[in-house]
Amino acid sequence: MDNRRVTLAVTGASGAQYALRLLECLVKADVEVYFLISQAAQLVVATETDIKLPPKSQALELFLTQRYSAREGQIRVFGKQDWMSPVASGSGAPSAMVVCPCSTGSLSAIATGASNNLIERAADVALKERRKLILVPREAPYSTVHLENMLKLSQMGAVILPASPGFYHKPESVDDLVDFVVARILNQLGIEQNLLARWGE
Repeated sequence: MDNRRVTLAVTGASGAQYALRLLECLVKADVEVYFLISQAAQLVVATETDIKLPPKSQALELFLTQRYSAREGQIRVFGKQDWMSPVASGSGAPSAMVVCPCSTGSLSAIATGASNNLIERAADVALKERRKLILVPREAPYSTVHLENMLKLSQMGAVILPASPGFYHKPESVDDLVDFVVARILNQLGIEQNLLARWGE
C-alpha cells in the first residue's frame, strides 16, 4: 500500500481529538493528506476543543497547514460537494482512507452506498476499488442497526476500528488515551509510529 497519501474524513461523532491528533501524526510522517470534514464535525470540534476551524475550504487548508507546520500542499481540503476532487474517483483517490471519528449516520450511508456528499463518495470509491478503508466509530451503546452496518462493511473489506482505548499501557492523561487509538490507526496504515509500543516490546 502506498502510504504517502491518505484521505482523512472527519464526521460528526464525538472524538474530534482523535482526528486532529491523527492529522498531526500524518503530517509529521510526511504523508500528504486529503482532508474532508462535515458540518456536524465542525460543530463537534468547536464543542470539544478550543479550536475554531474556518468554514471555507481554502481558509481551512491554510489554517491546518500553519497549525501543524505542514509543507505547502501537504494538506488539501475539499468541500462536501467538490465532485472534481481526486477522492471522488478511483483514478485519483489515495490507496487508503480513514473516517475518524465515524458517526453512525456516516456508517449507515457508507454501508448503503448513498454517496450524497464527498465523504460518502470517497468511502464508496475506497470500497469499490478494494482500497484500505478504516472506520473509527464512536458511539455507546451500539444499536442492532449500527452493528449490522459494521458487519456489512467488514464483509466488504473495511476495517472497523472503534475509538475504544485500552489501559494496559497505563495511560496518565487523556492525551495518552487518544494516542492509543491513533497509534492503532497508524499501524493499520503501515505508518511508523512511536505513540504506543507494540505488544511484547
